[in-house]
Amino acid sequence: MSIQTIDDLPTPSLILDRAILRRNLKRMSERLANAGVTLRPHLKTAKSVQIGRMAVEGHDGRITVSTLAEARYFADGGFKDILYGVGIVPAKLPAVTALRRQGVNLRVVTDNLAVANAIAAAASSGDMFSVLIEIDSGAGRAGLPFPALPGLLEIAQTLHAAPGVELAGVMTHAGHSYHQSTPDGIAAVAEQERRAIVGAAEKLRAAGIPCSIVSAGSTPTAVHARDFTGITEMRPGVYVFNDLDQEFIGSCGSGDLALSVLASVIGHYPHRNQLLIDAGALALSKDISAQEFQPKVGFGTLAGVLASGMAVVECSQEHGFVGADSPLPYAKLPVGARVRVLPNHACITAAAYDRYYVVDSDLDGGRSVVDVYDRINGW
Repeated sequence: MSIQTIDDLPTPSLILDRAILRRNLKRMSERLANAGVTLRPHLKTAKSVQIGRMAVEGHDGRITVSTLAEARYFADGGFKDILYGVGIVPAKLPAVTALRRQGVNLRVVTDNLAVANAIAAAASSGDMFSVLIEIDSGAGRAGLPFPALPGLLEIAQTLHAAPGVELAGVMTHAGHSYHQSTPDGIAAVAEQERRAIVGAAEKLRAAGIPCSIVSAGSTPTAVHARDFTGITEMRPGVYVFNDLDQEFIGSCGSGDLALSVLASVIGHYPHRNQLLIDAGALALSKDISAQEFQPKVGFGTLAGVLASGMAVVECSQEHGFVGADSPLPYAKLPVGARVRVLPNHACITAAAYDRYYVVDSDLDGGRSVVDVYDRINGW
């Protein structure tokens, strides 16, 4: 029997609301277009060609990925300007070369002089590379720390002087914006991000080294930045779906969460005011990012008026323990009933699945399955 509604789906399944997705995409696209900044969406969240094509509508088609598997998948889907946004190691350069020989401008990232030398050496055989230098604008993950920028000119000169190597620019990711929960707080991080990346570009240009791409981006800073001067492109990712974390830090509203996990009720336990669902750690992830500002969300909250105040408070591998402060409505949620769990962090929750079952809340409240989108997983 062909699948017609979400009641026909196996559980757990990943549900994507197309109407909300389209609104999220339109909002970010218009915001950056109005700011005069190119959108290079980070598709590590969606990992789907169908969603990627929707995300770049009205822009020039450039994207960001986080794995070589994603790079190959999106290249096969027709994308030609791809930034591999994780620091490259020399052992992966042959894989980069293979895609570039197919006509894909797969750009790589480094903050390391030894890697810059390895890229220059690999290019000496006739292959070409496009490289961005990563800057740490305050997140403390990767990149040359601003304002000192130790080694920036040496790395840049090594790349710029090498035949076959394009020093395309600089990039950063303000991941620390996720730890702010007010527009002013996020805007301050966005300005820190902007100053770091523009400062690095200016230092290169002052040394006579070109720097055409000045690439920043996170969903919170893309939403709340008040000044984009000097930035050429932004790389938000989770905005396509949003999640509880983005809602609670103020990057989206409660009606902007496009992704949920469909699960079945598998047990009632009134003595502890809990019920069990068949979506546990593997289906939801154990990401607790949203708990920083809303501790009671647990590992995800249940969607819908009936489930108000209910959250997955604990989970084992395949079991989700649902609780609430008030007595649970067991009669309205019998064993076998379907519920939808809103994720803390959409990127990690979605990583457990190989497809999206697409519904559209603008058509029938989101009950009919109107499409299925594929995903790429792995590395």
